[in-house]
Amino acid sequence: MSLGSKSSLMTAEAMKKCFDTVDAIDLKNVEVSLGSKGLSILYDGKSLQKYDCIYAKGSFRYAPLLMSITTAFYNNTYMPIKPNTFTIGHDKLLTHLALQYYKVPMPNTYVVSTIDAAKKILEQVKYPIILKFPQGTQGKGVMFADSFAAASSMLDAIETLKQPFLIQEYIETEGSDIRAIVVGDKVIAAMKRKAAGEEKRANIHAGGKGEPIVLDAHTRKIAVNTARSIGAEICAVDILETAKGPAVIEANISPGLQGITATTKIDVADKIAKYLYEKTKEFSEKGKKTETSKMFTDLGVGAAGKDEEQQIVTNLDFRSERILLPKIISNITKFDEEEDVVIKARKGKVSLEKY
Repeated sequence: MSLGSKSSLMTAEAMKKCFDTVDAIDLKNVEVSLGSKGLSILYDGKSLQKYDCIYAKGSFRYAPLLMSITTAFYNNTYMPIKPNTFTIGHDKLLTHLALQYYKVPMPNTYVVSTIDAAKKILEQVKYPIILKFPQGTQGKGVMFADSFAAASSMLDAIETLKQPFLIQEYIETEGSDIRAIVVGDKVIAAMKRKAAGEEKRANIHAGGKGEPIVLDAHTRKIAVNTARSIGAEICAVDILETAKGPAVIEANISPGLQGITATTKIDVADKIAKYLYEKTKEFSEKGKKTETSKMFTDLGVGAAGKDEEQQIVTNLDFRSERILLPKIISNITKFDEEEDVVIKARKGKVSLEKY
């Protein structure tokens, strides 16, 4: 479920190799209906069907919609992105708060409520600095100031937009950073990006160039912990190499795949698709076990494998003139077809015991 970007289409095509059926759902045609009877999701005016797996993604403008959709399906459908992750992951302030909570290293960051408060901070910080809007992708909304005068001028412009913003320590890396793609508990691909010319942003969309890189164990762990901190099983993590070690500057829950795929020669979409398939199978099996446990409870049967005698009430299943016992009995008794058993029977009663 996406806005139909090239990266999303690449993932959908890769998923077709794993799943029986794959639908590419246009997020712009999805509606959320709220009422006293509950929450319902509509697609092209009709109720969205039940899926085993939904991989939802989109820009920050669709964060409330994505959160609503995933909330509606989260308990019964496997999804790699938690509902509240769309709020956290699309807001740089909330992302940095999550990183701090999980003790993920990052540049010093300041949040201010007024321009006057911001100018007081600007009088104390070391230059250059970065000014950021909480929302934005592909390096948009990120500004560089090399002096108090330059930062003050930017604040005057920001004030007219009436938007909150962040002031962040600038770390000199000669215009380079690392983009790592995290899937589950692994970094499946990573590249080092270098900004073009005088540009400070290393983003590929801003003209940056990439080269493949193999991350050390410490940096891989930081990338995976970043994804966990915001509740995403699939995301991109941007990291700076500093004198004190790796520092995370951003997490992206809707990353572009073309650049890193072309740079690393790794089929990132294929790895994502295979991961989604395996996790969907796990989710489905877990659901079946839960349903079985509930069925045992409803029938008044305790957990299988206990020594105490269990009792159920059911009809008999006759196959020709033979009685077929319910599967629950097999689960409780743990009989093996290689074992001999003693069957005792009289009218209205039958019992089986290991020989």
